[in-house]
Amino acid sequence: MTTDKCMVCTCEDVNDIELREAIARGCRDLESLKRYTGFGTGPCQGKACVTLARRLLSEVTGESVEALGAITYRPPVQPVPLRFLAGDEE
Repeated sequence: MTTDKCMVCTCEDVNDIELREAIARGCRDLESLKRYTGFGTGPCQGKACVTLARRLLSEVTGESVEALGAITYRPPVQPVPLRFLAGDEE
């Protein structure tokens, strides 16, 4: 099935065609799909794109959305201003 290009992860500029190609190459779970394409690794940490990627993966693989689980979040879960990491107390 061919589709018009649809952005899935705007932070990392990943579209549905790239996700479908990754699935066809063997990425059959969210974590491997994230590592292969980079979706969910931008500033929003997947808050905007995981649902779309999970739905697309479910559609292609035939697995239920619930069975696919979630991605692994890495600290910091929320964005941290660089000044705090540099030691600025204010």
